[in-house]
Amino acid sequence: MREILRVTGLEVELGKRRGLFRHKPGVRAVDGVDLVVHEGGILGIVGESGCGKTTLARTVLGLQCESEGKIEFSGHVVSGVPAHQARRMRRAIQYVHQDPGAALDPWWRLGTSLAEGLSIHGVTDRAEQKARIAEIMQAVGLDMAMTERYPHELSGGQQRRMGLARILLLRPKIVILDEPTAGLDLSVQASVLRLLYDLRDRFGLTYIFISHDLSVVRRVCDRIAVMYLGKIVEEGNAGDIFAAPRHPYTRALIAAAPHLDGVQTGPMLRGDPPSLRNVPSGCRFHPRCPVAQPRCTTEEPAFDSISEKQKVACNYWQDGISANQKPEGQAYATL
Repeated sequence: MREILRVTGLEVELGKRRGLFRHKPGVRAVDGVDLVVHEGGILGIVGESGCGKTTLARTVLGLQCESEGKIEFSGHVVSGVPAHQARRMRRAIQYVHQDPGAALDPWWRLGTSLAEGLSIHGVTDRAEQKARIAEIMQAVGLDMAMTERYPHELSGGQQRRMGLARILLLRPKIVILDEPTAGLDLSVQASVLRLLYDLRDRFGLTYIFISHDLSVVRRVCDRIAVMYLGKIVEEGNAGDIFAAPRHPYTRALIAAAPHLDGVQTGPMLRGDPPSLRNVPSGCRFHPRCPVAQPRCTTEEPAFDSISEKQKVACNYWQDGISANQKPEGQAYATL
C-alpha cells in the first residue's frame, strides 16, 4: 500500500511559558513519535486518557504546533510551513470531533454550517455549494430537509453523520475520527461503522481511528499504535497485536476490555498513569509493569522491530512472558 502520511520524531510541548521574571516549564504530551499511515488503511490509536492520542491527531491536523519533528503528507512536508500554505495542504486532512454536536454552531441551521466550510476554502458559488451538500447528505444517509434544522434537533447518531458530512464536503484524503462511536447505542454504533466503511470505499478515504473501545478497534482497524505517556510502545497489524501482544501495557489494555462471560484474561493495570510533569526514568511504564526488572528503571527501551510488521518498546519482550505468567518475585495487582 502507498504511504500517504509519515510522522518522524514528533515532539509536542504544552504549557511552556517564558517571561522576563517567570519561566514555566511545559509538559511533553507527544515525545519522539514515528508513524506511517498507508493510503486506504485504518490506523487505530489506543491508550488511556491523557496518553497523547488527541494531541498527536491535532498536531497532524495543524491545530497544534510541533516542538520538534517532521510531518509529511503525500511526500510533501506540511510541518513548519507558512500558515496559508499549511491550510491549503492540510485541507486534505480533516477531523471529526468526539462531540460533533458541540462542533456545530447552535445558532446556525445545519445547512449554513455546511456551507461555511466550503466558503472558507474558496467554494463560494451557491449552486455548487448546494450540489455538493446534496451529494454528501445522500452519502451519509441524511435527508436534505435536515439542513433546515439546528444541531440540538438531531440524535447522537445523526450528529455523527452530520460531522462526517461537514468534513467530506472538502473532499479530504485522510479523516481523523476521535472516539466516533462513544456514547452511542450498540445498534447505532454498528450503523455508524458500516457507514465509515462505505464512505471509505466510495471516496477513497484513509482513517486514523482514535478510541478507547478495543472491541471496536479490533473490528475495524488493520493497524494499531498503542500510546503511553506520549510515546508509542507497540505498533503492528491489528490481528498480530490482538493475537500476541508483546508489550505488558498492551496486554493489560486487552485484558481490561469487558468480556460477556466475565472472565478476566490477564493482569489488570495497577494504579493511575504518572503525571507528564513527572515522567519516570528509564521505561516510563515500569512503575505499573508486572514484569519490570531493575534495568527498566534506568534504561529507556528502543522501539525495535520484532517482525516485518510489528514493533515494540520493551526491554524484555523477547522473554515471551505470556499474559498469565508471573516472573519470580512479581505480583499482579488489580484496580
